[in-house]
Amino acid sequence: MRDLLVATIVFGSLPFILRRPFWGILLLAWLGYMNPHRLCYGFMLSMPVVQIVAIATLIGMLISKEAKRMVWSREIAVLVIFVVWMGLTTTQAFYFGLASEQYTKVIKIQILTFMALLMLTSRQKVHLFVWIVVLSLGFYGLKGGLFTVLKGGVHRVQGPEGTFIGGNNELALAMVMTIPLMRYLQLQEKHRLIRLGLMAGMILTAIAAFGTQSRGALVALTLTGGMFWWKSRNKIVTGALILASGLIGLSLMPEAWFERMHTIQTYEQDESAQGRINAWWMAWNLGNDRIFGGGFETWGRMVFQKYAPDPTNVRDVHSIYFEVLGEHGWPGLILFLSLLGLTWMKCSSVARYARKHPETLWAKDLVAMIQVSMVAYLSAGAFLGLAYFDYIYHLVAIVVVVHYMVVVEPKRRISAEAAMQGLNPQAARLNASP
Repeated sequence: MRDLLVATIVFGSLPFILRRPFWGILLLAWLGYMNPHRLCYGFMLSMPVVQIVAIATLIGMLISKEAKRMVWSREIAVLVIFVVWMGLTTTQAFYFGLASEQYTKVIKIQILTFMALLMLTSRQKVHLFVWIVVLSLGFYGLKGGLFTVLKGGVHRVQGPEGTFIGGNNELALAMVMTIPLMRYLQLQEKHRLIRLGLMAGMILTAIAAFGTQSRGALVALTLTGGMFWWKSRNKIVTGALILASGLIGLSLMPEAWFERMHTIQTYEQDESAQGRINAWWMAWNLGNDRIFGGGFETWGRMVFQKYAPDPTNVRDVHSIYFEVLGEHGWPGLILFLSLLGLTWMKCSSVARYARKHPETLWAKDLVAMIQVSMVAYLSAGAFLGLAYFDYIYHLVAIVVVVHYMVVVEPKRRISAEAAMQGLNPQAARLNASP
């Protein structure tokens, strides 16, 4: 039954996507984040649905007259250079076959990111895109939150196998990143029942993050909670929401959860933590030795024997920072961090502009919550190898588009009008200000 339902939605949408390719962007987001085909048990489980929808969307973008716009910015330029650099490091990879396969996956992710960037041409489209992301990952938040409540936190909340969010740690990161976007939607929503539903979704998603029993999730929830409160419009309501979520989540957790979280303070005695630290040192030594790093999937025994303090303790790196450093060297890490830093600065730029232009308050809410999501990614990502997770690159695309819509485009319009009237552009902007 699930297979037929997912097949009907996917294949039934294809004719409409050819006319309205933005629908394809939304469908790709649903398939990429919720992974409904990975919840099936029959023919849809192995069906290349993302590829099919992506091809249909690309054809639609070529033949349809729906609005498209490429926004070039410093963030996009850095992203392009980063992708090219990853291609260069792949040619120098220790394990060329594995690296080539991973680079192909990364290229596919970035193609879908640029497709979204092209089609997000209005506030409404950005809003719908955020809704799809929230509903897709909120599904696991709702499901995982109820599961945690009913089971008393004894069993771990997991994601769909074979996906970016398949593990408990990965799912926890994605859910914590999604809570701020739920808050953005709640701030924009006029219907009371939907606002209440989003509030319940935030609480249940936070509980589900506790239920993953991820130590990285606890760190991310702590840091994100503080930033969430700081960036919120209504700090009293937000503070109450954070406090309620934390108290409910902690009250549900069994003693074993607290014992596991306590190992954060005693990492020297934790075999898993020591294995990660060994892999981090390996990445550090590798990055210092080779400008190109080791290429994708460099975490093999041969490389550990050459660069790791303990050559016998071979583990995955489990950190976005050391993952990029080890695989793409210091230039790759600088590009990666520059992309995130520039995106953060662009969020702040939008927020400053919106404070002077009340009609763009929605944009201020959105970029503020994206910054909170970035805090979740940057903190939990310190203990997870999700440097190529499409979620963060979609957030970059959204920020670039929103900045263009609310800051760049109005300024260009005012300057053009001033030129037509023979006025000074700065004076025209002052006259146009409310």
